[in-house]
Amino acid sequence: MNHIAALQAIVTTDRFEGEPTDAELDAIEWEMPVITAEIALLDAQIMTIDRPVTELDTRRVRRARRRVLAARRGLSNLSAAVTVPGGAA
Repeated sequence: MNHIAALQAIVTTDRFEGEPTDAELDAIEWEMPVITAEIALLDAQIMTIDRPVTELDTRRVRRARRRVLAARRGLSNLSAAVTVPGGAA
């Protein structure tokens, strides 16, 4: 049997500090509208798992999907405005 413990040391040489960096926190904050919209969509889908889907459930999931798409569109428009030279930021 081959042991891979020695190989893992090579892969995990970077020391994990346990806390996100400021850049990672900024990225999370930047994407927070998309994250919250996706959580709302997941909540709407979870509510339909163990019961028959009603018209209200269908509308709830559809609205949540629209919010996710709108949040993604807004994020991509913001990032495009920031990355394009001369774009309005």
